[in-house]
Amino acid sequence: MQPTRLRLAAKGERPNITGFDMRALQAATGQPRYDPWERAEAWRYTGRFTRWNRFKRAFPGLGIATVAFAGYCAYEHLFLNDSHHGDSHGKDHH
Repeated sequence: MQPTRLRLAAKGERPNITGFDMRALQAATGQPRYDPWERAEAWRYTGRFTRWNRFKRAFPGLGIATVAFAGYCAYEHLFLNDSHHGDSHGKDHH
């Protein structure tokens, strides 16, 4: 290690060259005791606007489409037969 880094490591924290103290800023700008806009903003997270309802309404029809696609895949796998299944691939049967 370089001598300056050893000296800084022995001191503890690395000094900030800008003089800006992030911990002092976080302590000064913590959550306010009383938010005057809290009641006005509460509607955004209740009723139709809860996180689950917003997610559910973001993809309308996804559930029905998923079930329909899975049903089609099952039908195709079980009932539709490939007419070329089992033919040898070396001969021309067109």
